[in-house]
Amino acid sequence: MKYAHVFTFGKIGSLMLKNRVVMPAMGTRLATADGEMTDQQIRYYEERAKGGTGLIITEFTTVDFELGRAAINQLRIDDDCLIPGFRRLADAIHTYGARVFVQLHHAGRETTSYLTGGKQIVAPSPVTCEAIGEEPRELTTAEVKEIIQQFVDGAARCQAAGIDGVELHGAHGYLINQFLSPNTNLRTDEYGGSFEKRMRFIEEIITGIKERCGADFPVTVRLSASEFEEGGLDLPLSREIARYLEKAGADGIHASSGNYNTMETVIESPLYEEGWRVYLAEEIKKEVNIPVFAVGNIRDPQFVESILEEGRTDFVAIGRGHIADPEWVRKVAEGREKEIRMCISCLHCVYTQGPIECSVNVRAGRELEFLKMAKIDEKRSVVIVGGGPGGMEAARVLALKGYKVTLFEKNSKLGGQLNLVTDPVYKKKMKKYVKYLNNEMARLNIHIRRNTEASVELIKLLDPYAVLLATGGIPYMPDIEGCDLHNVCNYRAIKVEDSVLQGKKVAVVGSGMVCHSTSRRLSEQGNEVILIEVLTDSAKKISPMTRKKLQEKLQNEGIQVVTDHEIVKIVPKGLILKEKETGKKVEIDADQVVIAMGVQAYNPLEHPLRMEMENVFVIGDAAGNTSLADATREGFETAYALESLVKEPALK
Repeated sequence: MKYAHVFTFGKIGSLMLKNRVVMPAMGTRLATADGEMTDQQIRYYEERAKGGTGLIITEFTTVDFELGRAAINQLRIDDDCLIPGFRRLADAIHTYGARVFVQLHHAGRETTSYLTGGKQIVAPSPVTCEAIGEEPRELTTAEVKEIIQQFVDGAARCQAAGIDGVELHGAHGYLINQFLSPNTNLRTDEYGGSFEKRMRFIEEIITGIKERCGADFPVTVRLSASEFEEGGLDLPLSREIARYLEKAGADGIHASSGNYNTMETVIESPLYEEGWRVYLAEEIKKEVNIPVFAVGNIRDPQFVESILEEGRTDFVAIGRGHIADPEWVRKVAEGREKEIRMCISCLHCVYTQGPIECSVNVRAGRELEFLKMAKIDEKRSVVIVGGGPGGMEAARVLALKGYKVTLFEKNSKLGGQLNLVTDPVYKKKMKKYVKYLNNEMARLNIHIRRNTEASVELIKLLDPYAVLLATGGIPYMPDIEGCDLHNVCNYRAIKVEDSVLQGKKVAVVGSGMVCHSTSRRLSEQGNEVILIEVLTDSAKKISPMTRKKLQEKLQNEGIQVVTDHEIVKIVPKGLILKEKETGKKVEIDADQVVIAMGVQAYNPLEHPLRMEMENVFVIGDAAGNTSLADATREGFETAYALESLVKEPALK
């Protein structure tokens, strides 16, 4: 078998798993405001179980809803009335032969008084988390013992609900992590001081669960094997912790990393290499005989097989990859690797407001809304203009529904703006997504007319049932004095038209991925580059950690980054800026100014088409939207609901 190690049975304690793939805990915000399980939440997990995953670990589930939650709409397991909801979850997952653990969690200092109803947040010691900025109250010894009991009670409720085991969230800077770390545990009672005393909190939780639920009820621990923070948990200390946890009765260790102060090592930006954290699991595995889970930016089936084959880990946790494609495991098992919709690490799932969303999988968190792809009764023709992500997603869905789809793309390559990504690490991820979309076009027999500028006449010849315009955008040029000078150009001249500047002093204006990649290309061509960061709509879609990482990478490559300034005007030999705080004007010398502030809608066909036919729909950048998530969502939703949107007849 091609993936023999992936599809080998595995054991956690006495529990048998059908393969070595785990879906780790990830927040969904799909619970009710009171932390109760919802039908949509169950369906979300059920879909991943149906997709073949061996073990599903629920999102972090608080054992203390009053002081222990870290997010709105977070699951809770601190009351017996919640057991039926978890029972329904367990039953749904077990239907497909998968197993389910609940991740038991207490936030400690990594929450806010907003979430605790105005009460001061709590921790082992009054050490403020820099990322939170609120000083916690030190827990009394009696309160510590109460929280231990809350973990034990939570595990007992899980067992009563038919859940297969629990994972203790001892990572990412939450309460258990705070007891383990010398940085955050400064206590002088029985739960702090020496290594053994810092271990006592989690040891008593494990012991309590085993006594209450039985020795065969699995208890694993998610551990930040390195917090990547001076004085915090590191590999030497975590090796010792791992050995101690095994003796205490833990049945497995999930080797993660980071805390809120080092968040980009918890949930990686697009700029991290695949599997960069596997070495943490590998080192922990050398210390223990219980199974170890590797996690962190793992996507590719061959990579998963290789780290299992090499004995670097016992199980592989694929997190955001399961959000992007719930059928990851099934597609690998059936030899359909090209059909896997790979996660691109864009962090949209993390930073979107409200329930979970995915830039490349519109159904994520909305599985109940899009239960079935209804087939049409008769063959109908649909024309799509534009081969970017929105146009291709619409084409994919329409083809699955039975439409005959013709897609016009004026260039030779499909992918649109996705082809402009140049950061070496991010480009690899984006190329995989573009390759997936191209493969879907071929697999579903979608007629692609490359190097063809669509026109009203060409479209009318196909007598379409509907037309979807996904013509994208053109570079946005701001209303700044001097933008029309000869020393000013837009980013397309550099990235698409391959204009080469060498030995020049170049100022790049903008923000976002295109802006950063333009700056990098200019630097690689031998120019002295200064980036004037001006916040744009597209840049607002980038997570703070990705933005920070991008800035650091540019600075490491010798590119100067100027923030907190406004552009007054562009002049023949540079720009004049104004410092936002002081109003002081600063002149920047530059031979060339490159505007890279995103796109504005390009939609020349809408008006003439509407003069000829009824059913014209505009999606993505062409409709004035600026993100991959918007384009994908509009392409999917328009195609999914097309029959209800169409007015007959197509042609007037």
